[in-house]
Amino acid sequence: MLLVARYVLPVSGPHIENGAVLVRQGRIEDIGYATKLKIRYPEEETRDFGLSALMPGFVDTHTHLESSAMRGLILDVPYAAWKLHIVEKEGLFTPQDWEDSAYLGTLEAVKSGITTVADITATGASRFAVQNVGLRGVIYREVGTMERKEVDHVLDDAFAQIADWRSSAESDRLQIGIAPSALHACHPLVFQKTAEYAADGTPLAIHLAGSKEEYEFIRYGSSPFSVHSIEQERGYGIDMPPWLATGVSPVRYILNWGVLSAPNVLAIHCVHVDDADIDVLAEHDVAVAVCSRCNAQLAMGVAPLPKFIKAGLRIGLGTDSPAATSNIDPIAEMRIGLLLHRALGTRAEFLTAAQMVRYATLGAAQALHIDDQVGSLEVGKQADIIAIDLSNSNQAPTHDPNSAIVHTATQDNIILNMVGGTILYDGNQHRHSIDLERVLARSEEMRLKLRR
Repeated sequence: MLLVARYVLPVSGPHIENGAVLVRQGRIEDIGYATKLKIRYPEEETRDFGLSALMPGFVDTHTHLESSAMRGLILDVPYAAWKLHIVEKEGLFTPQDWEDSAYLGTLEAVKSGITTVADITATGASRFAVQNVGLRGVIYREVGTMERKEVDHVLDDAFAQIADWRSSAESDRLQIGIAPSALHACHPLVFQKTAEYAADGTPLAIHLAGSKEEYEFIRYGSSPFSVHSIEQERGYGIDMPPWLATGVSPVRYILNWGVLSAPNVLAIHCVHVDDADIDVLAEHDVAVAVCSRCNAQLAMGVAPLPKFIKAGLRIGLGTDSPAATSNIDPIAEMRIGLLLHRALGTRAEFLTAAQMVRYATLGAAQALHIDDQVGSLEVGKQADIIAIDLSNSNQAPTHDPNSAIVHTATQDNIILNMVGGTILYDGNQHRHSIDLERVLARSEEMRLKLRR
């Protein structure tokens, strides 16, 4: 199939005006000017998307798809209060609720132009949804406990479940990794043992230095996540980890427990980091998932993206939990992230739309170590391709496709989503086998349960 559009954005090189991409057997076989490719392949079926941009699908480096049914539930509160409320509401969900909530998020991801997700799940629901809908993904099994006597047991369960997930996964589209729970919710041996487990290259993701509360808890032993608060909730006598008033940053804390020594680590957020922390991340080749909208929504702060760039870190953008941001929209993530960093940065740190597009695609693929397969339009790579309509009145005239996408497009402008040559979304219609109406009906049932 020959895909044609006004703009083709390889991301790995300059955009092509009036370009085309040839897709055969799930991969990109050729790319160039439309006139030349039409002559070269006269018998090929052609799809012309007109005034639109063909580009690699978005790679979402951090999300929690199974939380999608909780969107809009807890609003206008900062991170610590939001987290405590969300944990309380999670107790109301059944396994079926988690599964349908994950389907809800996965279907929105498809509609939003996402072709790959890096998702953290405690239930495994997102694994089913991502695989059955047809997306590509890195699925991290979350694991954690605060009690020393439980560490070996919960980790053995997690390792066994990861092996089971791998045996049933479509290996060409899904990778299975591990994710220690939040720093304030784990005994330090969890970090040490997950790092040892991931020494073979297993993907490892960790929420790190995201909130001021976490930073103060690790460094000073005081915050809404303090040990005294936990003791009141769970009862005295708990075998608490020796992490109070460590006097070091969250980055230095997990460095001490070996997490950063694993070869494929993704650190999520990294808002409250200093120059020394960034040097540590760079030294250990740790990738960073930047989630600007979630950080702004929950008053967590702003990650120092220009410093990450200067340090040479691998960087990707993440939409994070729909329970925080209310939608799964990588275009909004690019726009808000760009404007926040322009407002807070200096002229020397001025970010461009093209940079944000790169961090949402190729940069994100590099962060996940899958850039040999996806993230850019290059011959031999997987045909993970989206088309974004740029023909609307608010977008005319279009001079630069990167700027048009970041500044004027929305998730509603996605008109094609293709993963490995298989079309999942086309012309405002889902093209997979999932019953959208059933999922939407279930979301209303879950909303009523959560409200009660």
